[in-house]
Amino acid sequence: MKVGLFVTCLVDLVRPSIGFATLKLLEDAGCEVVVPATQTCCGQPGYNSGAREAAIDLARKVLAEFRDCDYVVAPSGSCSGQVKVHYVEDLFRDAPDRAEFEALAAKWYELSDFLVNVLKLAKVPGTFQGDVTYHDSCSGLRELKVKMQPRYLLQMAGAGIAEMPECEKCCGFGGTFSVKLGDIATRMAENKVANARSTGARTIAGGDLGCLLHIEGRLRREGDRDTRVAHFAELIAGGG
Repeated sequence: MKVGLFVTCLVDLVRPSIGFATLKLLEDAGCEVVVPATQTCCGQPGYNSGAREAAIDLARKVLAEFRDCDYVVAPSGSCSGQVKVHYVEDLFRDAPDRAEFEALAAKWYELSDFLVNVLKLAKVPGTFQGDVTYHDSCSGLRELKVKMQPRYLLQMAGAGIAEMPECEKCCGFGGTFSVKLGDIATRMAENKVANARSTGARTIAGGDLGCLLHIEGRLRREGDRDTRVAHFAELIAGGG
């Protein structure tokens, strides 16, 4: 199958290792992976800030870049939620090209959901020893129903899952929320970090880099240099 990889802005600019881990997982599973060199943003930051025209322009760019793929996969619940939910239900709800965006949404998957429910992986290339505590990102959990998929993959790699209290509660990042309401976002991150520490796990995993950067930033500001914060793809792909 021909799978388009939507890398995401944050992964491209801040932690490209997530993109390479995603590529490895897809290629090891036998996919022909296409990574359009012109891809940039799904439009979510503009959409969340009220810049609808900019979001619409970026959405049409995404459609053009991935139209010919059998599937599109992103290592992000928030970008995937933007495409699968907000493109169809809001931005292009009454547009002449709505059907094209419905087709794009139907073949677009968050990475763990694709690996578990489409490819039905029986093994992953990497191994991991130790416990991981997992943070459920808001978009992945609530918009896409991603919950057990990344945990299943981590356990497949050998990790133990040490569930933190309130694992489904927002970490405070929320995209532009953390910029507009910094004090509230900081307190939410403090609560998330305390809950993660209470498990004793030395690795915090998640499926959205925005959340992971927010959590890791709080950890480092509190003086914790030892706890690892990683995307699940990095932990199960091997070599990292």
